Formats: sequence, C-alpha cells, structure tokens
Amino acid sequence: MKLIIGGDHAGYQLKEKFKTAAAEWGHEIVDAGPHSESSCDYPDFAHPVAQSVVANDSDLGIVICGSGNGVNMVANKYADIRSALCWEVELAEMARSHNDANVLAVPARYISEEKALDIFRVFLSTAFEGGRHANRVNKIACA
Repeated sequence: MKLIIGGDHAGYQLKEKFKTAAAEWGHEIVDAGPHSESSCDYPDFAHPVAQSVVANDSDLGIVICGSGNGVNMVANKYADIRSALCWEVELAEMARSHNDANVLAVPARYISEEKALDIFRVFLSTAFEGGRHANRVNKIACA
C-alpha cells in the first residue's frame, strides 16, 4: 500500500515512528513533512496529504498534530476525504470498516507511542465492510 504522512512539530516524532513501522510492514510511505521539530503550521503539511489521497496518488493518508484536531479539520475540507480522529484502536477499526475512512488523524500529545502504533496498524489492516455501510458513506459527500 502507498501511504502519505504529514503533520506538524508536535507530531514529528510519532511521524518518524510511523514511517519506520510502515516500512517494516511492507508499505511505501511518502513523507509530506515536517522534517524536524521546529515550530511549523500544520495546514502546510496536511493539505498535501489530503490532495495526494484525493488524486489517488496515495491509498491512505495519515496526519498527526498535538491534538489531531487541526490536521483532521484540514483534511476534511476535501470532498473526497473521510478523515477520522482516532485515539483508541476501536475507533480506527470502526472508521475503516464502517466509514471507509481514507485518512487517519492522530493526537500525538494525548496517546502513548505504543497505542498510536496499534491504532496505525489496525487502520491499515482493516477493510471497509461495504453493504449497509456503503449507503451511509455515499450520503456523506456534498455536491
């Protein structure tokens, strides 16, 4: 799977952990930045993630900031993005299986690295169930 990841300074360390894990799991990952812990603006890195997923250049996106809210808001500005803010493994599983989420938003300052990696793994390994959920997902889009 091809993934794209971005965030801000608060998410930098976790982004680096996700990149290592994704590579170990056999995924290709594109780093949209930032490339250090220097203070930066999350929209500069969340927009490229969402744009890549919308353009089908990446299969899934991951956005990380302190609370996860800012990057999630940016990603969800795009009509074809379904970004899910997940702080529990079960939320990631449901976001993929029931909502066909294509971007994972993670709150780096509020969960442990271990939990974040579990969330990431489950998000990547869970398939959309379709069926009755597809009807609901189709109602999300705005013309």
